[in-house]
Amino acid sequence: MNKNIKIQDLGLKDYKETWTYQEELFKAIVDTKIKNRREDANLETENHFLFVEHSHVYTLGKSGDLSNLLLNEKELTEKGAKFYKINRGGDITYHGPGQIVGYPILDLENFFTDIHKYLRLLEETVILTLTEYGLKAERSPGETGVWLDVGTPFVRKICAMGVRASRWVTMHGFALNVNANLSYFDNIIPCGIKGKAVTSLNVELGIDRVDQVEVKEKLLRYLVELFDAKF
Repeated sequence: MNKNIKIQDLGLKDYKETWTYQEELFKAIVDTKIKNRREDANLETENHFLFVEHSHVYTLGKSGDLSNLLLNEKELTEKGAKFYKINRGGDITYHGPGQIVGYPILDLENFFTDIHKYLRLLEETVILTLTEYGLKAERSPGETGVWLDVGTPFVRKICAMGVRASRWVTMHGFALNVNANLSYFDNIIPCGIKGKAVTSLNVELGIDRVDQVEVKEKLLRYLVELFDAKF
């Protein structure tokens, strides 16, 4: 089993270009697995993790409800935002500058074959990272992602999550609001969940800007630790 994860930071990159790149990496891993089974080969499958920051974009998961997007095409243009219906799970979410997006494209057979465990470990990676900033981040029963003040009237989401998996290969991932412009969330019903607020790390800390490089370093450290991986 190959537990090495290749890390790439794509910087600020268009969502559609990044989605295409994810699909290429995903297909290469799946093709290797198919070749191994058909030809009784023993080729090593790769694992990738992409950091990226997107320009303003709204994405809707395959089971999402389009009515959760509260803008028409003209209003999207005025906001400088794009919209895509994509092949991950979950409903609608927003990506934009100031948000750290992480896309693990992993062959889970190199680690474990349990999608539930995979999602929980991604959440735990974010939870442990936020703990280092003095925040009590946690899961909300029945809802993916990472939240603050769960079970209170002040509950708010700080990290959204949506993944796709096929033949135990993953893509898509999580979006952690670090220095995000939260006004863009006013144009959707985030993840299709009404009545719950969205927040960002800089808002919670009461500062203008959090060092995103530092946040990425912490996320990687916990990701490697929790997945018993290396890079």
